[in-house]
Amino acid sequence: MDHLLGLLRINVKRGVNLAQTDIRGGDPYVVFRLGNQKLKTKVVKKNNNPVWDEVLTLPIFEPHPIKMEVYDKDRFSRDDPMGDAELDIKPLVEALRLRLDDLPNETIIATIKPTRTNCLAEESNIIWSKGEVIQNMALRLRNVVSGEIEVQLGWTNVPGSKGL
Repeated sequence: MDHLLGLLRINVKRGVNLAQTDIRGGDPYVVFRLGNQKLKTKVVKKNNNPVWDEVLTLPIFEPHPIKMEVYDKDRFSRDDPMGDAELDIKPLVEALRLRLDDLPNETIIATIKPTRTNCLAEESNIIWSKGEVIQNMALRLRNVVSGEIEVQLGWTNVPGSKGL
């Protein structure tokens, strides 16, 4: 059995310019998968620029990439895929291992530049904010015409767990 490193908080903020799958606009929701774990946001009705502002929590045993999939909820047929992306949490975990304390608020710890392999739509900063390490990401969806999902990652240490 792997040891729990901690809990990853994924604040799913919003979707931008999601692909048109229905005439009236999609009913998008986001699914995160890691190993056999699966988390899902609520469905936002008839909106290609949805705002979820929903926090999902994922137990992390190994800092593997997290698969993110966006779907359009359909009532009478299979939900349409609206793209996917991968969340690389290694940079966040590395920043957490630095054991930073008492930095000025909003100090940038690391900047991850977009590459062909990391799904970032723009630079992603890992920052020290209000006493914790967080990372803001705009993820460009793959396998689709258009769309980005904005998320903010945070971390919760679990008392009694192995930790970082």
